[in-house]
Amino acid sequence: MLNFAPAKVIKMIGKLLIVTLIIAIAIAFLCVKLIFRRNGRFASQHIHDSEAMRQRGIHCVLDQDREMRQPSRLAVSEK
Repeated sequence: MLNFAPAKVIKMIGKLLIVTLIIAIAIAFLCVKLIFRRNGRFASQHIHDSEAMRQRGIHCVLDQDREMRQPSRLAVSEK
């Protein structure tokens, strides 16, 4: 048998509403650029689109895997 005190339930609902409001405000702030700019979009987060990563020689793991699968011209034939 569950016995919920009405004061605790009201307090819980109040906290839930506050948390929901905070999350809604955070989402609204994230969408400001998308909504108010003509071509608003987030910058690409992919490694190959970053100039700084390219300058350091850091590649995407898919590109590194592709490079490693290339046959080496220095490899010795084992036939």
